[in-house]
Amino acid sequence: MQTLAIIGSQWGDEGKGKITDLLGAKCDVVVRYQGGNNAGHTIVVDKKKIVLHVIPSGILHPHTTSIIAHGVVFDPDAFKAELLDAKNAGINLTFNNLKVSENCSVITSYHKLLDQLRETKGPEKIGTTGKGIGPCYEDKVARKAIKLKDLFDKDTLMSRLKKNLIEKEALFKHLYNSSFPTVEEEATRLFELGKMVKPFVCDTFSYLSNCISNHKKILYEGAQGVLLDIDYGSYPFVTSSNTTIGGIHTGAGLMGKSIDEVVGITKAYTTRVGEGPFPTELHDDLGKKIQKIGNEFGSTTGRARRCGWLDLPLLKYSIKASNLTSLALTKVDVLRRLTDLKICHAYRFRGETIDCAWPGIDMNEVEPIYTDMAPFHDTFKNGSLSKELGAYIKLIEDTLKIPISIVAYGPERSEIIFTGARKFFI
Repeated sequence: MQTLAIIGSQWGDEGKGKITDLLGAKCDVVVRYQGGNNAGHTIVVDKKKIVLHVIPSGILHPHTTSIIAHGVVFDPDAFKAELLDAKNAGINLTFNNLKVSENCSVITSYHKLLDQLRETKGPEKIGTTGKGIGPCYEDKVARKAIKLKDLFDKDTLMSRLKKNLIEKEALFKHLYNSSFPTVEEEATRLFELGKMVKPFVCDTFSYLSNCISNHKKILYEGAQGVLLDIDYGSYPFVTSSNTTIGGIHTGAGLMGKSIDEVVGITKAYTTRVGEGPFPTELHDDLGKKIQKIGNEFGSTTGRARRCGWLDLPLLKYSIKASNLTSLALTKVDVLRRLTDLKICHAYRFRGETIDCAWPGIDMNEVEPIYTDMAPFHDTFKNGSLSKELGAYIKLIEDTLKIPISIVAYGPERSEIIFTGARKFFI
C-alpha cells in the first residue's frame, strides 16, 4: 500500500486526528488537502493533549513530512500561533518536516469579519466557526483570492487587496454598518506574517509528484466530514470545501495514482455541531449524557455538539460518496455506560422505506427506523470484545457491506484495536 486517505464519514468531529497520528507513524508524508483552521484534530499522547487546526498530524513523527497543500485556505495568523504551540510542546518544525503550498488562498481580516457579521447580523445562521473560511473560498471561486505567494511582495499585495476590498467595503459600510481595517493596515499585517511563513513555502504539487514517483508512503488527511461537503453535504448547513475523496484530486493531487485505501472515521454514535437537520438527534437527558461522557465540545470553538444514535442510512451514503473501503469506529467506550442502545438502520421517507440518503434529500422529512441493541460494558482489556459489542459491529458491517478495520475506545494512542485483515502501509 502506498496511499491512504482518512476521511470523516459523518458531520466531522469523528476523531480523525488520533487515527491520522497513529497511521502517520507508518508513512513518509501526511497531506492536508482542504479546509482551514475551522477544523480541530485533538491528539492525546501520554495524557498530554495537542490540538492541531491546520498543521497536519504528521508533525508528531520526526521521520514524517507534513504538507499543507494548495486546496487549503490558509490563515497565517493562526499558523503562527500553531507553530508556537508546537514549539511549546517540544516539536521542532522546519522546512524539512513541514511544507506549505505557495498557492494556498489566504484568509484575510476581511474574510473573518464578513463571516462573523453574516452569522450575527445576516438573514440565516449557518453555524460557521467565524474563521473566514467561507468568504475566502468565495474569493477563490470568484478568481480574486490573495495567494500565499502574494504576501512576499508588498506592492503586489496592496494591489490585490484593493481589488478584493471593493465589494466587501460596500457590505461593511452599508449593509452591516461595521468598521474594517484599511488596505494599508491589512497589507502591512499580512506582509509581516508572510516573512514568518516564507521559510516553509514551496511548490507542494511537484514535491508530492516526486514522492509518488519515488514510492513514498502517503497519507491524505481530511478535515470535517462527508456530510459537510459543499456538494454532497446537508446544504446549506455545510462547509465550503470538498471534504470527500474528490477534495484530494483538486486540493493536493494524486498524479496518476488512485487511493489504495480510504478509511472512513465514524463515531459509534452521531454528533453534529452548529445548525442543520439531524435525524437521530436525542433531545432528552440521554443525549445530554452522551454529550457529557463523550466530552462533546468542539476543539476549535468549544461549542457543544448535538448527540444522537448511529445513523446507517447516512453512513451508507458517505461510503458511496467517498468510495470508503473500511471504517474506523471511534469513541466506542462512550456507549458502554448506557443502559439503552439503538442503531438507525433505515428511514421512512414520503411513504417509503429507504436505507441510503442522497444529495439534497430533505432530512427534516425522514423518520428514523431503529434496531434495539443489547448494551455492552466492555473494559477492552487484552483487546477482546464482548459478544454484545461484536453484535453491534456486525450489524454495521452487514448493513454497510464494508468492514470495520479499527475500533478506538479512548483518546490515547494505545486505546485502539485493529480488527480483520487490513494491513496499513505494510
